[in-house]
Amino acid sequence: MPDRWPAATDLMTPDPVTVTHDAPVREALGLMRSREIHEIPVLRADRLIGLLTFESIARRANLPLSTKVEHLVILPPVILASTPYPEIAEQLLSTGLRAAPVVGRKGELMGVISRSDLVRPLPILVRSANQPVDGIARAIGTVLKESDPVRTLLTRIRLLEEHPLPVVDRKGKLVGAVGIRDLGRILWRPTVGGKRDAETKGSAMDVEVRTIMHSPAVTTNSGTSVSEAARRMVREHVSSVFVLGPTGKPESIVSQGDLLGLAIAEAGRERKALGDVYVEITGLRGASDPSILTEIDRAVAGGLRRVSRFVRPLLLNLHYAPHATHRTGDISVEARLHTNRGIYYASTTGWNLLAGTGALMDELVTQVRRQQEEVRRPRRLGGARRPSGEDESITVDPELESRIRSATEDA
Repeated sequence: MPDRWPAATDLMTPDPVTVTHDAPVREALGLMRSREIHEIPVLRADRLIGLLTFESIARRANLPLSTKVEHLVILPPVILASTPYPEIAEQLLSTGLRAAPVVGRKGELMGVISRSDLVRPLPILVRSANQPVDGIARAIGTVLKESDPVRTLLTRIRLLEEHPLPVVDRKGKLVGAVGIRDLGRILWRPTVGGKRDAETKGSAMDVEVRTIMHSPAVTTNSGTSVSEAARRMVREHVSSVFVLGPTGKPESIVSQGDLLGLAIAEAGRERKALGDVYVEITGLRGASDPSILTEIDRAVAGGLRRVSRFVRPLLLNLHYAPHATHRTGDISVEARLHTNRGIYYASTTGWNLLAGTGALMDELVTQVRRQQEEVRRPRRLGGARRPSGEDESITVDPELESRIRSATEDA
């Protein structure tokens, strides 16, 4: 890893806010809301035992707030003080965490490092930060209405973990955004009032989204550089910005994860030897059947092997987005492939995810091969024959397909 990449000790926040293992969830939520953090380290006798996140609390929203935090902790990745920037970015993206604890050689808690800590120096660390943000932004799949009940957010937990969702008024105008931290305002609410409190009717989950959203939503214009988008995220203390099109309406969204992907790809480009390709898959629940990712990985690995015959793949982003209102249960899959020769994009929609993933990889291979043939043999007519053994078919297992579609439904 090049010396120019800073280590965790250079970027982390020392002396982080912590909570004891036997503290009630309401205490942890209070600290997280007041300090505006998504994760908080959990200690037992001054020893780190895990991490409590807004996501882990939201997924167990039916539990009373008196529940001890030790029942909701997750195991964070191991980040040492000497861990370099690209490796930290990989750890945070692969686990879906916004932040992780930094530990010493004896396992002692030294600090916390977040995606925001990594995005702050990104404009001066990543050489490709001057490119337009449009090249790494994702299409907006889910839009909320002001009048939607907060209860609908519980079915969008997986999306909220990745980035805030846009909120529009009756005319479709962007009026705000709602993220996992905003949902915490509802999760941390007393259910029993005092003598002077007015009687509350109905459930807190029935209030409208407009009551918890943050407004205005942070936006940037199409054509803005990655550097400016990163600075805007840091300046506004947000994890994503919406990209506005010529009509002034949001067309896409770029998140901290998308920015960190550039750093991972650049670090891979600097390695002299061909190493493993970093693959980020979003839209599937972390608790999904392991065989689901195994089958997807098989299709992806086959495609990347074929891609590597023409260029060196560095980073592959795959995003699965179910069509919640589609009668046929179709799911869209979007791919963004970073290579040493540029970035390639592909997307597909259908009910058969395994076949769809295979078709997506085929499309990426075709794009890469076509571009390289045009560069090397611009006058050649027709396409090249596929080498023997290159056709890696994707078998269709109805039962597995059912589990995959279930995995893409947000819990």
